[in-house]
Amino acid sequence: MSKSKRNILAFDIGGTGLKAALIDSAGAMLSERLRVPTPYPCPPQVMVDALVALAAPLDGYERIAIGFPGVVRANSVVTAPHFGTPQWAGFDLPAALTLRLGGWPARMANDAEMQGLAVIAGSGLEFVVTLGTGVGTGLFRNGERMPHLELAQHPLRTRQTYNDYIGDRRLRKIGRKRWSARVGKVFGILHELLHFDHLYIGGGNARLLKGRTLRGLADNKALAAGVTLVSNDAGMEGGAALWRE
Repeated sequence: MSKSKRNILAFDIGGTGLKAALIDSAGAMLSERLRVPTPYPCPPQVMVDALVALAAPLDGYERIAIGFPGVVRANSVVTAPHFGTPQWAGFDLPAALTLRLGGWPARMANDAEMQGLAVIAGSGLEFVVTLGTGVGTGLFRNGERMPHLELAQHPLRTRQTYNDYIGDRRLRKIGRKRWSARVGKVFGILHELLHFDHLYIGGGNARLLKGRTLRGLADNKALAAGVTLVSNDAGMEGGAALWRE
């Protein structure tokens, strides 16, 4: 394994699983993807301990990148819907990991935005949606991250948020067919809101949109600009871009 100082330890934090891998400065995977279930309850110190243990088999890095499922500003957590915002608000997770992982510098971004950094073309208005435990989003204009929109927590229908309407819990309750129809409806709504040029779909449940379902989304007039399914590994590969920004 290369021990270049340019290598990066990348974390992808999810509501269901925690993932880690070693990537190079271009975002290419240098190690296998390690994964453990997300512990609950999960206050900051529990998360830090879990990430340090997960990263123990990986070495040869001198930088750290973190994708976090919530609003992130200035390397600190603003919201943590899956883990409890009151406990997490203001927590500097990068600093905590730097302290525990050899003093190497760390940077953090919203997880959907970090995934987007690995896959966007860098032209026009590009929108990233991750379908996992919840619904993550990232918006980019000509390759630059736009201010984060926490659409997952925004009311969509009566008292239902986007998370309530097409999150993993709803998928398990109503089944793939009905869930897929809801996803298509939501993408149409988001296109009307943002008029993006291209849509990238990632997250653990994106695989359920393959085949006929994905073609149906692409045929949606509102999404005629283009739809791309992206690899789950992009959630870590985008960590390299955090160090190029």
